[in-house]
Amino acid sequence: MAGEKTPAEIPQADPAEAAKQAEKAEGKPRRAAKEKERAEKVDAGAAGHGAEGRGTRNEQGEATFLQAISEALWEEMESDDRVFLLGEDIGIYGGAFKVTEGFIDTFGAERVMDTPICEETIIGAAIGAALAGMRPVAELQYADFIANGFDELVNVAGKYHYRTGHSVPIVVRGPSGGGVRASAFHSQNPEPWFAHTPGLKVVVPAFPYDAKGLLKAAIRDDNPVVYFEHKWIYRRIKEVIPGPEEDYTVPIGEAKVHREGDDVSVITYGAMVHRALEAAEELADRGISIEVLDLRTVHPLDTQAILKSVERTSRAVVVYESHRSLGIGAEVSAVLAEEAFEMLDAPVVRLAPPNIPVPFSPPLEDAYMPQVETIVETVEKLAKW
Repeated sequence: MAGEKTPAEIPQADPAEAAKQAEKAEGKPRRAAKEKERAEKVDAGAAGHGAEGRGTRNEQGEATFLQAISEALWEEMESDDRVFLLGEDIGIYGGAFKVTEGFIDTFGAERVMDTPICEETIIGAAIGAALAGMRPVAELQYADFIANGFDELVNVAGKYHYRTGHSVPIVVRGPSGGGVRASAFHSQNPEPWFAHTPGLKVVVPAFPYDAKGLLKAAIRDDNPVVYFEHKWIYRRIKEVIPGPEEDYTVPIGEAKVHREGDDVSVITYGAMVHRALEAAEELADRGISIEVLDLRTVHPLDTQAILKSVERTSRAVVVYESHRSLGIGAEVSAVLAEEAFEMLDAPVVRLAPPNIPVPFSPPLEDAYMPQVETIVETVEKLAKW
C-alpha cells in the first residue's frame, strides 16, 4: 500500500544493541552478557552452505556439539564395517554443517555416499541396506525436509518389525530447530510427528556428551532411530567428552537432571535446556530453586524421571520448541495430569511457540520462541502458588 516501507527499508533488531538496552533498562548485566554472547555467535549455527569447518577440540579438550556428533560417526565407522553414511553433500563437500568433513578421504565413497536431493530415496535406500545387514546412517540436510521421506520412515521403517519380525537398524539424522534466523523452511522441530509413531525411537540431545553417547547408542540399536540435532547448539556449546580410547554410550529413553531444585521442575529438551539453565541462575538470585530435567529422548519418554522430579518440587513448567498444540510438552503435561495429580500444588504450565510457521524476522522469531525471561516470569508466578 502507498506509504508502506518495503522489506529492505524495515529496520531489523540488532542483538548487540538489544543487549545494551537490556542492561540499561533492566539492570541485568548477566542476561545482557548472554545476549552479547549470542550476538557475537550469530552465525555459529547458521543454515546453509559455506559454513565454517568442523574444527578440532580446544586446548582444554572440549568438543563442540557438532564435533561430538562427528566423533561418534567416525568411531562407529572405524569399529563396525557395516556402518555407512548417505545423504546430500556429505561426501566431497563434507556436509552442510561440515559434520562429515574429511570422512570420504578415509572411508571412501562407498561408505560416505553423496545422494540426490530426494529424502524418500535416502530413507528408502537406508531401509533396504539395513534389511541386507548393514547399519546405515542417513543425513537429511535439514530436518524440515524429513517430511518428504515421511512414508518410508513412518509406514515402512516404523512398522517393519511389527509386520515381518525383521529389525530395521537405521539412524536418520536431521539438523533441526530455530534461533538461527533461517525462516520457516529451515527452522522446524518435527520430533512430535515421529514420537507419535510406534516403532520409532526419537532422540533430541542438548549437550556434546549426550550427543555423542546417544548417537553411538542409536547406531548400535536394532530399531530405527530418528536423531534430531539442534543447529543452534552446533558450535555454541562445548564440554570435555571422552575420546576414542573410552568407548561409551548414553541409554536411549533416559532423562537427566542437569540441576537439582526444590521449588519448580522445568522439564525440557534440546536447545531449550540451555535457556532453562540460564533462567535457573537468575531465579537462584531471587531465592527460587528450580530443577532442570532434560528429557534427551522424547520417544520412549522417561515418565519415571518426570514423576520423580515433580514429586520433589510439586510444580512443573514444560518448555519446548515444537508447536504448542500436540507437541512433546502436551504429552508430558498429560502424564503429569494422569499420574501426578496428587503431587501437584499448582497447574502444569506449558511454554511453547504458537501454531504458526517460524518467522524470519529476528524480533518476530524471538517473540515466537520461549526466552529466558519468559521462563523466569512463569516460574516466579508458579512458585507463588
